[in-house]
Amino acid sequence: MMMASRRHAANSMAGTVRLFTTASATNKSLMAAAGHLLPLNYLHSGCGGALVRSASTSAATVDVAAEGHNTTAPSTAGHGGGKDDEKGITSYWGVGPTKVTKQDGTEWKWTCFRPWEAYKADVSIDLKKHHVPTTLLDRMAYWTVKSLRWPTDLFFQRRYGCRAMMLETVAAVPGMVGGMLLHCKSLRRFEHSGGWIKALLEEAENERMHLMTFMEVANPKWYERALVFAVQGVFFNAYFVGYMASPKFAHRMVGYLEEEAIHSYTEFLKELDKGNIENVPAPAIAIDYWQLPPDSTLRDVVTVVRADEAHHRDVNHFASDIHYKGQQLRESPAPIGYH
Repeated sequence: MMMASRRHAANSMAGTVRLFTTASATNKSLMAAAGHLLPLNYLHSGCGGALVRSASTSAATVDVAAEGHNTTAPSTAGHGGGKDDEKGITSYWGVGPTKVTKQDGTEWKWTCFRPWEAYKADVSIDLKKHHVPTTLLDRMAYWTVKSLRWPTDLFFQRRYGCRAMMLETVAAVPGMVGGMLLHCKSLRRFEHSGGWIKALLEEAENERMHLMTFMEVANPKWYERALVFAVQGVFFNAYFVGYMASPKFAHRMVGYLEEEAIHSYTEFLKELDKGNIENVPAPAIAIDYWQLPPDSTLRDVVTVVRADEAHHRDVNHFASDIHYKGQQLRESPAPIGYH
């Protein structure tokens, strides 16, 4: 008799709980009761031809409805839901966007980085440091980079805005590849990385932010965008193989690449000082990322980017030196946050 009454109650409420989108504060008690009355396999197999994921999902959906939010549940995703669906999913999973403000209380408008990731670049760094190649691997790394400079000069000539943007699409690759390989190595060997995974990924992210900045001042042509696809595909795989074969060679090559980047940005600054390139106001993203004064210009941006490249030069030459001493990177603490 009791089982019959429970079955009758479940059948009477099937129409109420079968659709997430019909949940409301008024039927909260009915849906909660259904979560207790219906067997777990009934909830998973669907009732009345509609899917109910679990009793806990039903309860969570009702809580969202009671708060006055859209009640579309994750099971409706992929059915052409719009903005209201996204609110429902966000409310259900509890990972909605948070409101971030600057120190002055104004709203932070960037989602690609947060205020605590911004910094003031150290522009006093020595830009003239150079690692003199002494070993065969050093010479290979040095002349590999030098051989890449000739076609770059020929292609871009004095279009330093586009040159910088294209340069950053390549410069952001080594840190990501190195960090990824060290990450996998750490997992395989059950050992710490000495902070080098984070340091290399920081480098990759910093280079990517350079690209996000120069996108505001340069408009690449279609064939330049196509070139990015080709160069990135070739360079990623070549650097991956190079790092697997010899990390000391890979880091040394990046060190020389950064030395060339310093030279390129120095030439960029010369063209700005001559008036051959208009010294436009600095993009808003650059002002926030490098904590620049509000009246900063493109020249100020190029100056801090050049300083970043000098720091990346030091980090990669240092990493190569560690390998040349027969040590692993994890044996020497990584320069995390070295800007």
